[in-house]
Amino acid sequence: MNLAPYACNPDKSRGREFPIEQSSARGPRSAFQRDRDRIVHSIAFRRLRHKTQVFIAPDGDHYRVRLTHSLEVAQIGRVIARTLGLDEDLTEALCLAHDIGHPPFGHAGEDALEAALADAGGFDHNANTLRVLMRKESPYCEHEGLNLTWELLEGLAKHNGPVFEPSWALAELDAAFPLELGQRASLEAQVAAIADDIAYDNHDIDDGLRAGFLQLDDLLTLDAVADQWRAIELRHPGAPRERLLRELVRGQIGRMVNDVIAETKRRIALQEVRSVADVRAAHGALCAFSAAQADEERTLKRFMYNRLYYHPEQLATAERARAVVAGLFAGYAADPAALPQSWRETLPSEEPARARHIVDFIAGMTDRFAIDSHARLTGRTPEGLRNV
Repeated sequence: MNLAPYACNPDKSRGREFPIEQSSARGPRSAFQRDRDRIVHSIAFRRLRHKTQVFIAPDGDHYRVRLTHSLEVAQIGRVIARTLGLDEDLTEALCLAHDIGHPPFGHAGEDALEAALADAGGFDHNANTLRVLMRKESPYCEHEGLNLTWELLEGLAKHNGPVFEPSWALAELDAAFPLELGQRASLEAQVAAIADDIAYDNHDIDDGLRAGFLQLDDLLTLDAVADQWRAIELRHPGAPRERLLRELVRGQIGRMVNDVIAETKRRIALQEVRSVADVRAAHGALCAFSAAQADEERTLKRFMYNRLYYHPEQLATAERARAVVAGLFAGYAADPAALPQSWRETLPSEEPARARHIVDFIAGMTDRFAIDSHARLTGRTPEGLRNV
């Protein structure tokens, strides 16, 4: 397809940290296509299938995990990117990679690792995504990391916008391969970020209803949702409730996607954006919800926090998960011999590198591997880590 003038062009990429010969590229792919493929083939990406999205270590096959969430984000991101004339491959790669740095048990695990590194610079899953892709996932003989393009890495670094006070991890990586952290990210990166919001806003509703943590009557206290539900019932009288609920989620996603496309086009025209440089110099994000949709989305988020994410049973399970991750760090710090041989042999002797190395190992674990590792360390299997 023809790219818009403000899209990232793979032929004009700023390159990779470690230059490679074009002749070594396998197959007729653009630089951003190779990025996407390296992510899909990585071990870190495969591990997402057993990492928490909303529910910790769910037994049910129908609940989302980090992997399925990332695939859904990529689908939404591609649609928006295609309509706006952006590079779909870069957008897809950003969507697929954005959660790779999450530790086991989601935010509960992140809280435990943040506490473990309180005296060693802390832990941030977004910076850890860059750390995994640039240093820890190293399948190549010539260099560390996956050696992804500058555009992919800077988009991941700025998933939540420009970074003015980078964590130790991000600062180290930026020093090695400067990512212009204080500037706005590309439109492809902005699309990936808002696609993430759209996906979890709505798919978490689906999972919450399925698990019984959310009730439809409570959800219908939100005016925008209630309006959609009434319209769906009129269009599909007598349809099974399960199908109506899925239609509701699809409709919510469609409304948000259409709103983002229209608002982004409006902002591009208003600021006369004609190049990638214009995107980076723009006043505020260009890819965004309209004011009315942003208000609706904030209301929905508040509802989800109150009714699902901060549900007492969810909080209790998260606390048990946090204790497991904290126990793993304490166990390995006290007895490094319990680490796998490859991690033990490369364990630094001095702090803070020593603690960060142990956290690197734990952060890469899946939920179930963390549970099994804790059982091996303590001699007992953690209980109460599944609430669906």
